[in-house]
Amino acid sequence: MSGTRDALQQAYEGEAKAALRLRVFAQKAEEEGYPQIAKLFRVIAWSEEIHGARALKILKAIKTTEENLAESFQSEQGVAEVAYGRFVQEAEAEGNHAAALQFSQSRDVEETHAKLYREAMNHLLEERETTYHVCQVCGYVADGILPEVCPVCGAGKEKFKTFE
Repeated sequence: MSGTRDALQQAYEGEAKAALRLRVFAQKAEEEGYPQIAKLFRVIAWSEEIHGARALKILKAIKTTEENLAESFQSEQGVAEVAYGRFVQEAEAEGNHAAALQFSQSRDVEETHAKLYREAMNHLLEERETTYHVCQVCGYVADGILPEVCPVCGAGKEKFKTFE
């Protein structure tokens, strides 16, 4: 990888991390009664996303939808099978039960993401429309039907956000 290409990759990764961190900070500011600070965090998060998107475009990392689905499927599958499995083992060995649970639930959710990508690849030409429901506790994504409880973490249906 060239120096510039490596720098672009690092810029993308840094901007993506910053955007997530700032969105989480915005949620916390809202919870603590600071709506203007929350707005500031959200605005800067959006700005960071623009920076990251520009780096991805220069890297030519955005391909056809079919290629993007295949790459996303491979990524989710690898994270679920390799990374989170190792993370769970390390957390359990250290006796960090909270981290082990978070890693375990994330692994299970990543496997669901891979399944959703695979289904989307299979239905790409028919462009099947569906409603998704995302558990706001663990990130589980339900395709079409809102579950009464999250199959991964057990949260009630009121903890799901619907995307139509």
